[in-house]
Amino acid sequence: MANGALAELESYLWTAANILRGPVDASDFKAYIFPLLFFKRISDIYDEEFEIALKESGGDEEYATYPENHTFIIPEGAHWKDVREKTSNVGQALQYSFREIEKANPETLYSIFGDVNWTNKNRLSDALLIDLIEHFSTKNLSKEKVEPDILGQAYEYLIKKFADLTNRKAGEFYTPRAIVHLMGNILKPKEKESIYDPACGSGGMLLEAFHQVRKSEGDTRTIKLFGQEKNLTTSSIARINLFLHGVEDFKIIRGDTLRNPAFREGDNLSKFDVVIANPPFSLKNWGCENWAQDPFGRNFAGVPPKSYGDFAWLQHMVVSMAKPDGRMAVILPHGALFRGGAEQRIRKALIEKDILEAIIGLGPNLFYGTGISACILVLRLNKEKRKKGKVQFIDASHLYQKGRNQNYFLDEHQKQVLEWYKSYKDIENISKIVNVDEIEENEFNLNILRYIKKVDPEDKITLKEVYKELQKVEDDFEKSQASMIKILTKHKII
Repeated sequence: MANGALAELESYLWTAANILRGPVDASDFKAYIFPLLFFKRISDIYDEEFEIALKESGGDEEYATYPENHTFIIPEGAHWKDVREKTSNVGQALQYSFREIEKANPETLYSIFGDVNWTNKNRLSDALLIDLIEHFSTKNLSKEKVEPDILGQAYEYLIKKFADLTNRKAGEFYTPRAIVHLMGNILKPKEKESIYDPACGSGGMLLEAFHQVRKSEGDTRTIKLFGQEKNLTTSSIARINLFLHGVEDFKIIRGDTLRNPAFREGDNLSKFDVVIANPPFSLKNWGCENWAQDPFGRNFAGVPPKSYGDFAWLQHMVVSMAKPDGRMAVILPHGALFRGGAEQRIRKALIEKDILEAIIGLGPNLFYGTGISACILVLRLNKEKRKKGKVQFIDASHLYQKGRNQNYFLDEHQKQVLEWYKSYKDIENISKIVNVDEIEENEFNLNILRYIKKVDPEDKITLKEVYKELQKVEDDFEKSQASMIKILTKHKII
């Protein structure tokens, strides 16, 4: 579908959000718009599938309603058109449809519509809901009319727009996509692999894995996506996101990953080929009190400080990697690289296990809700032979486009960082391959600038310049000597 059609779809969705302005706070738009969009999409697909089955059966309407002919079951009285017919108590009709659809599809759509109170008429009057439903009704969102890729892109556009509107809270559900793309390009998920995000937000990193497999012409039907997310609304957004993109095999569970990890095999955590995440920075009250006796062995490198949960996430992710070739990338605040105490001991254990492959320093103010700089840590259970006993440090802190309220990491920036990562060599001011012995000498401080010594180009003197300077000094000396001899001769001293 042409870019014009995508732009039209994006405008259609953004107009829907603007209908809510006033009665609904901008930070809550996503809790209302995404469930309605999904409801409209699955209702239109149901109608599309009904017509296909009707044609196949020679007009047998009962056959056309059979569950096996439909992606999702929509019970009688719970279809979009049923709500559209209502002129009063519209919110009640919506709430009824959502709950009936969830009950009819317990394996796939449990709690997917969130917990918004649609019957609150002080916030959602009948007139407002009718306007919203009529606006959504202006487009047919069946698969034939709107491909999953296009609807998925429009949905991602809307997620970013909502993130821009609610900058302070957006970090909970949105990671700038060029950074996600960089992480995906480094980890290179492949077909038949399992991918896991323990803090999945709106599902962007899981989708990146899906796109990576498709880009490499792998069979996306063979990959398995797993995510856990604490926030109910955000976990619903992630599931809708994956459904709208046409992802077939995924499981996203709402819950607190550090206190109650959802994916287990017996008494152990499940293992995944690729683990990727942007967990909350320096999370407080993360469950420190139980970590010393963690039943899943996630304290293998120590217990992180009570006020900084960064290394709890990292250790959880390490334990979740599958042998022999499990790999992971995680975004952490820069302070996690050099803070002392318990975190220093955890860094020591990671270095001694020789699973830390690379550290990439990012610029300031790239993430929603925080101005601090962050970094990407890349870890592998089985590092390449040439990388064993070494860590690559990359300083990409200068790569960003300055913005008024926030800086931007662009696709051109991620391509440059990926090039440096792949080159795996020392690049002045940019990249340094460091032996773990040197890291040990620095007491396991991983501050990037400790290893990449910045050299100001203006302070550099080339050999050619040195030679020219020496020549000038020599010429000046010879002239001075000749002048001195002339004076001494004149005065008959020599």
